[in-house]
Amino acid sequence: MIRKFAGSGSVIRIIQSKYLNNMVEQDHRFIKRITRPTLGFKAFHSAAATLAGIETAHMIRKGQIAANGKTGFQQFASLAE
Repeated sequence: MIRKFAGSGSVIRIIQSKYLNNMVEQDHRFIKRITRPTLGFKAFHSAAATLAGIETAHMIRKGQIAANGKTGFQQFASLAE
């Protein structure tokens, strides 16, 4: 463990995992599979908005965003407001 010298002096825990990158790649594989058919965008703005929507929907499905008693569709729709 490493002690933080500035501010409150809280403890920072270091986690070593040999295969941590594999977990990131597995998560990114889903995004790549969905976006492959959409590679023909003409404008950067529309491509960025579509990718943001795909990633947000994936995060909702994985439970990374607090549900607050809403369904997945209601969560996604509330983000668009």
